[in-house]
Amino acid sequence: MQNMADGSCPFEFNFDPATFKVGDVVSYRVTGSLAGFPFVGELVEVHDDHVILLSEPDKPESRVRGSRESRPLVEEADVL
Repeated sequence: MQNMADGSCPFEFNFDPATFKVGDVVSYRVTGSLAGFPFVGELVEVHDDHVILLSEPDKPESRVRGSRESRPLVEEADVL
């Protein structure tokens, strides 16, 4: 992110999968050619073994399934 040399970040992330709840903002990862890049999403469903998040806040159809871990993992095919 630009101009963040002071360490500030415009997002507050929940990295604790045990406390995930709908509305939390999470940093997530994507497999394949997008591996290594950080992404931001909002949790819209939380299940025992996975989460559903919005990859684009202004597009309700951008729901993707991710693993339930500190930084959920999403399949590249689901975001392209």
